[in-house]
Amino acid sequence: MSGKILSRGFSIIAFLVAVLLIAPAGVYAAPPEDNKEVTKLLEDIKSQAYDLKRDSDELEAYTRSDVSWESHATQLEMMKERINTIGKTIARLQGLRSSASPWQQEAIDRIIPVAQKLASNTAAAIDHLNKDRLKIHEPEYQQYVKSNAEAATNLATLVKDFVEYGKTRTTLEAYERKLEVSQ
Repeated sequence: MSGKILSRGFSIIAFLVAVLLIAPAGVYAAPPEDNKEVTKLLEDIKSQAYDLKRDSDELEAYTRSDVSWESHATQLEMMKERINTIGKTIARLQGLRSSASPWQQEAIDRIIPVAQKLASNTAAAIDHLNKDRLKIHEPEYQQYVKSNAEAATNLATLVKDFVEYGKTRTTLEAYERKLEVSQ
């Protein structure tokens, strides 16, 4: 009976060795390294997105108070500048996309539409305010502001989650190397 167990065991080992030898090159290779510059730019956007979130939350609070249109205009101008800064950072990220790791590419791809929505809503709110400064309490304007606050929250959360993912992944890979754990 022990001969049969050894025989089966040998067959399984032979099968595993054959699979490893036949597997296409790179299947068992380590994942591509993270691009350090992309990681830094994602950290920058994280910070910028939190500032934008704070500004957009404050503007939304203005819609529930008796704040002047000038205060709205000042807040929108600040938000526009932050969005433009984020846009410049995203442009740099897009230039580095091909050298980014897969998760970094996913982060870039998912950040862009949220940032575009923020830019679009902010432009619409500015246009609305420019057309009639006294209509800051109209539902249309308030919807732009509310949508912006939601998009800013989504962007801040999305970028934070990707940055945390990258940090966790880096830590995990360091432990894998330290413990010599293969994937």
